[in-house]
Amino acid sequence: MLQLFTLLGALGMFLYGMNMMSTGLQKVAGDRLRNMLSAMTASPFRGVLTGLGVTSVIQSSSATTVMVVSFVNAGLLTLVQAISVIMGANIGTTVTAWLVSWLGFKADISILAVPLMAVGFVLSISKKDQRRNISELIIGFSLLFLGLSLMKSSVPDLQQTPEVLSFIQGWQGHGFGSVLIFLVLGTVLTLVLQSSSATMALTLIMLNMGWIHFDMACAMVLGENIGTTITANIAAAVGNVSAKRAALAHTVFNVFGVIWALIAFPLFLKFVGVITATIFGLPNPASPDFSIQMIYDENGVPVQTDSQTAALYGLSMLHTLFNTINTLILIWFINAIKVLVCAVIKGPKNNGEEIYRLKYIEAGPLSTPELATEQAFKEIIHFAEVSRNGLKYAKAAIQETDLDKFEEHRAKLVKYEEISDRIEFEIATFLNAVSVEEISEKTSRKIKAMYKIIGELESLGDSGEAISRILSRRNIHKKTFDSDTIRKLANMADAVDDAYVAMLDNLVLANKGSLNEISNAYNAEDRINSLRTILRDTEIEDIEFGNKNYHTSVYYIDIINVFERMGDFIINISQDLERSYVEK
Repeated sequence: MLQLFTLLGALGMFLYGMNMMSTGLQKVAGDRLRNMLSAMTASPFRGVLTGLGVTSVIQSSSATTVMVVSFVNAGLLTLVQAISVIMGANIGTTVTAWLVSWLGFKADISILAVPLMAVGFVLSISKKDQRRNISELIIGFSLLFLGLSLMKSSVPDLQQTPEVLSFIQGWQGHGFGSVLIFLVLGTVLTLVLQSSSATMALTLIMLNMGWIHFDMACAMVLGENIGTTITANIAAAVGNVSAKRAALAHTVFNVFGVIWALIAFPLFLKFVGVITATIFGLPNPASPDFSIQMIYDENGVPVQTDSQTAALYGLSMLHTLFNTINTLILIWFINAIKVLVCAVIKGPKNNGEEIYRLKYIEAGPLSTPELATEQAFKEIIHFAEVSRNGLKYAKAAIQETDLDKFEEHRAKLVKYEEISDRIEFEIATFLNAVSVEEISEKTSRKIKAMYKIIGELESLGDSGEAISRILSRRNIHKKTFDSDTIRKLANMADAVDDAYVAMLDNLVLANKGSLNEISNAYNAEDRINSLRTILRDTEIEDIEFGNKNYHTSVYYIDIINVFERMGDFIINISQDLERSYVEK
């Protein structure tokens, strides 16, 4: 029992180390990865290379896939570009198998794990954010290989306790039926562990210890490729149409690959064996007479043999060749895959009624918290656009003289106030989920700014509804605005709209990382304040000279004041951007 719990603990250390290393890498290279993904997808081949590069760096195809889905939602990538990046991510994830095969078994880097942790600790107490992120990367890397070493040492030795896993060995020897059994085993393990890399490490250990034959290990690898797509689909189940389509494209890619690999299984294994033997000068792991030879030193410690190394390299080679060949086949059919997934997962029908909901942060769990702020910021830009539409209805309500049509505009403004409340709550909930994850200080500062911005945008939604209430009271008291008053209010609304344009421009520039100053926002705010002062003073003079009805003028000045407060909310947003997004 102690040996079993030690194995489970070592597996947990491996998974924790991998997650920690991936998170650290995202913090160190988050902005660069984001720019790489959005810029290097002009063609399918460049998209594949981008996915390969990003996944090789962050060591997680699932993280890359979630990142890609979020970028599809954010409008940074098309579905076609996303499919090509996912193909590359499948190749990139094979780097993990090579690292484990080479460093974990051949070189046994675990002997350096504890000294590396000392380096990581020294960096972790630094005042510089980037050094602390690097420390997280180093400690995660160390834990990963320390966990792998403990897994290797804690698994039962079949020579001493052959009965421990005799049931697994009993699954072998049934021809193609055994292949299917181990394919299902690989799929289930990946679903349970939620990591194809962890399942790959376990498969490498089982093969290295002689528990299973090479062909059965290969079948497990094929199952892992199916299991990782099921995980992605579960994550996308709570997402929007784009998320579901990207996850389904991932499934189509891997399932197609597994089908042709099973059809050509004996030939594919021979091909892998020949390639491995030729490149590394090792025994052919796919030959009929190949077997794992366990050799022990005088202390009873297993010694890595050429047969074990050949099996490990052969399994890693199969993983790489499977995804590479699959990509080379399907890269020519990306548009066909797009048509297929769009036909299976249809977009929502629009019945002509305006429906506003979150567009960019419905991609499921946050596997990439450092990059999730991209989704939140795009959602804030969308929120600002929705808010500007509310101003359009406020202006229409002011100009409307027909009471029935006015009620339609008033209902719209009430609806937009409710929409603003809902969007603010959902974005805040998303930001809360990001905040509890391990994030850098820079990202934390940006998230604080986002909280303030969505609060200002919600206040803008309240302002539109406040204008509708003022107009309703005016109508109850049977007062009306003359054409000159309506013209002046329209001018004020136009000034607020210009401020909206400046704010939206600044939001877009901040999202791109190119916001330098906000003079446009200050100019728009000055215009609103000047116009407010002129209109209010002119109206007060008209009241004094008896040219205007007092009650009507009160409603008029109240609306002007609401517009002026809207200008304050809008300039506050640009100032929040200036404090958090402009590089000092």
